Amino acid sequence: MFKFFRKKKKNKVNLHSVTIPDQGWIKVSEDHEAIRWVNPQQSALIVLHFFDKEPDLPTAQDLDYLKKFYRNIAASTNGGIIETDIINIHNIPCVKNIIKIPQQETGMAYIASITIPFENCSYVVKIQADEIGITGMRDAVILDRLHKTGEVKINEETMKNWFEDPYDPDFKQGTLMNKSELEKYDHEFPEHPLSIARSLVRSIATTIIFKQEIKKLPAFKK
Repeated sequence: MFKFFRKKKKNKVNLHSVTIPDQGWIKVSEDHEAIRWVNPQQSALIVLHFFDKEPDLPTAQDLDYLKKFYRNIAASTNGGIIETDIINIHNIPCVKNIIKIPQQETGMAYIASITIPFENCSYVVKIQADEIGITGMRDAVILDRLHKTGEVKINEETMKNWFEDPYDPDFKQGTLMNKSELEKYDHEFPEHPLSIARSLVRSIATTIIFKQEIKKLPAFKK
């Protein structure tokens, strides 16, 4: 007799309300908060996260603020920012970011991410690709080329015009982006972890699928 008073259950979003191509990689784990895939040959990882709470993202509208935000996060781990941008995915403002963090022994770990924020939850696609084996080959080839052309100048103590934050030339903390990490060199080094991370994040941004319930979520207004 009380059926009349029952409220219709709302369609609640979950991890599977967003899907991304698995690239044919090996799925290593899944729980209600994340799915993880690895490619052992490339020492790379893809994770789709679901956070069932208000996003801790400061904004999805102020690009200059986001650049400072991620720059400081990267520098706090002695890393550096490679790219930060606001992109639209299915008409939803999302934040794309790439940073690098020095590994303990040698080389860099490159972490690319797409944050998809809503008022009370968010999804994050994270790609991590690590330098393994012989590291620094891309850096060495491009440094030698730019030194020969005079674009980079080397003396006993410094390299001028080699290391620079991509958005703020006055910022000097952490491990700054270097000229070899510009996107225009990715085609020369397709197996480099940065090329892999950058290619994957670009591909996922264009192929990610939102189920119908995602479109009903309140927007992230910051």
